[in-house]
Amino acid sequence: MSDVILATRGLSRSFGALRAVDNVSLSIADGGITGLIGPNGAGKSTLFGLIAGEVMPSAGEIDFAGQSITGFRPDRIFRAGLARTFQIPRPFPKMTVLENVMLAPTAQAGEQFWNNWFRPALVREEEKRCRARAMEVLGFTGLAAKAQDLAGVLSGGQQKLLELARVMMVEPRLILLDEPAAGVNPALLETLIEKIVALNARGIGFLIVEHNMDMVMRICGSIIVMAQGQVIFTGRPQDVVREQRVVDAYLGDVTELAL
Repeated sequence: MSDVILATRGLSRSFGALRAVDNVSLSIADGGITGLIGPNGAGKSTLFGLIAGEVMPSAGEIDFAGQSITGFRPDRIFRAGLARTFQIPRPFPKMTVLENVMLAPTAQAGEQFWNNWFRPALVREEEKRCRARAMEVLGFTGLAAKAQDLAGVLSGGQQKLLELARVMMVEPRLILLDEPAAGVNPALLETLIEKIVALNARGIGFLIVEHNMDMVMRICGSIIVMAQGQVIFTGRPQDVVREQRVVDAYLGDVTELAL
């Protein structure tokens, strides 16, 4: 059995009378691809926000890579090797694609203004390495030819690839992908799936919120199903489509899904 990279215990978040995430305990295997599915309003996005440090839990614990990250700020979680993307990409639209990717690494020497005055050689050398790494990542994602284009002119699918390139700059151990297939044309979706599988082969794990069940069934080794803030099923893709609770809560008629 694979080691566990991410675990939650009794995780909950309430917004007034609404319990968006209700006593969720789950484990994500290190180096795997796990799907997180469920109807709209099931609590998936809130769960992502809790894990990434954007939302504070009302109760419960979150462990990542063997340590508690409960209550950590998003930047600290990001530096620890847990990164996320968003359903609606958030690039800096008036900066180039290359500049967007180069901004991703944290604690760069040039961020401290005095280094630009007193240690300019250090800043230049670090920027050189960062630029080379950014171009390598853009080459992997197929965006190298767009490096000098403004990020705001990219298509929706290209912006999803740009988000993936940005998180790759910190070499994360686990990436939270929020609906990567949403708004992406079929050709670019195939490219995105190819990159996810290739990164996973390098040992990077994924937890993916997705409504595209074809994509989920193709690439996920395990699936977690949420409904009304709770986990109602965890198991293999071939089992999830036979689970009556999942069919009733979300899948409906699944006879056309490949088993």
